[in-house]
Amino acid sequence: MSCAACHRLLAAPRGIRSWRGDCLPGISPSFCPFGFPSALAGDRCKVQCYDYPTCPDVVKAPREEVAYVTCTYRETCIDQPDYLATIDLNPRSPCYCQMIEPVDVFWKCNKGYLNVPRSLPNGDILIANTGDAAGNAKGGFIVLDGETFELKGNWENECETPPSGYDFWYQPRYNVLISSAGVVPKRAGRGFCPNDLKKGIYGRRLNVWNLSCRSLIQCFDLGEDSLPLSVKFLHNPDAAEGYVSCALSGIVYRFYKCEANNWAVEEVIRIPAKDVTGWIMPKMPAFTVDLVISVDDRYLYLCNWWHGDIRQYELSKTCKPRLVGQVFVGGSILRGGPVTVCRDEELKCQPEPLVIKCKRVYGGPSKLQLSLDGKRLYVTNSLYSTWDKQFYPNVVREGSVMLQIDVDTERGGLTVNKNFLVDFGKEPNGPCLAHDIHFASGDSTSDILA
Repeated sequence: MSCAACHRLLAAPRGIRSWRGDCLPGISPSFCPFGFPSALAGDRCKVQCYDYPTCPDVVKAPREEVAYVTCTYRETCIDQPDYLATIDLNPRSPCYCQMIEPVDVFWKCNKGYLNVPRSLPNGDILIANTGDAAGNAKGGFIVLDGETFELKGNWENECETPPSGYDFWYQPRYNVLISSAGVVPKRAGRGFCPNDLKKGIYGRRLNVWNLSCRSLIQCFDLGEDSLPLSVKFLHNPDAAEGYVSCALSGIVYRFYKCEANNWAVEEVIRIPAKDVTGWIMPKMPAFTVDLVISVDDRYLYLCNWWHGDIRQYELSKTCKPRLVGQVFVGGSILRGGPVTVCRDEELKCQPEPLVIKCKRVYGGPSKLQLSLDGKRLYVTNSLYSTWDKQFYPNVVREGSVMLQIDVDTERGGLTVNKNFLVDFGKEPNGPCLAHDIHFASGDSTSDILA
């Protein structure tokens, strides 16, 4: 389930443009704390460190004014290159909410499906891998030089490559890196098939690495077809804990350091499946693709691509997240659609479709990004082009969107901002699919620098 736009842009961007056709500023390579080379992020990319837990600089930090969004034309029948869109997020701007040959990974590393990039403490760039060049599952990482972007090779020690991979996060104060599993790329490229369940197509492991030694020290089996994807540590540099969301099981696990160098996991959130008719299976599980944590570590946010909701959980000291906000921005169970919900442990009725600025929003929430002050949550609704085409064909035909969710940071609560809509269906070259979001001024998924 690697994002084609992500790894193509990192390896050899075929088209980086703005709405007006301008080149992005700052094309000289330099270290970027948010995972993007400065050639993509521009001169605005700055390293920012915040004093936790009071985070006064976060409160005083300027509002995000620019977002970078990876976009792809794969599976849209439009022969155009992937690109990096620049979004104007300043409400006072007249352009508000508008858009303004690869490294030889296979021969040197025997890897071919790159996914999540993050910077390492030494300035190098670490990129997770999901498969080999043939599309078979293959985990592990590659390392790029943070100044020249030269491919250094594999990060992990020889013979310690996990069978699959997807996302990762690290905590330098505890010398640990946590990585999740993924899917077999060549199978994911054919779409979701219920017959693939229980065949080892979907990953089930959470891996614990010694960061300095690059060695695999623990593995947790999270259950058959659990599909652990998004991994996040708390932002507090002293916190030895974080969360991982499992897409197919609808479970979120908390991982934490329990004794010496040993780590443990516990289930803290479970989203029940819904009994349905008119869908690919009689039960529709929660498909929690992305997870973000506010910079003050007070709230956790989950997006549920199949059900269509975004959830806000309060992270209490009891380590039991409490649901305090929920909003539907699409999904497969909307009223009036082909799917009928027969039994639902959570909802009394099926949600209404979402319309913003006279546009019906299709698809489900896929990628999240949260402002530094925690008051604005941005979301795109394209997951993976083949799966988009299977479950939400209107997204492929009309292009995806980027939405803004207003967050109540005092009592909890989520509200769709009806004044914000980035419609990627109106691109000059035709509708496209938007994925990851990053802010030039820093965001909730910026790397740990303390």
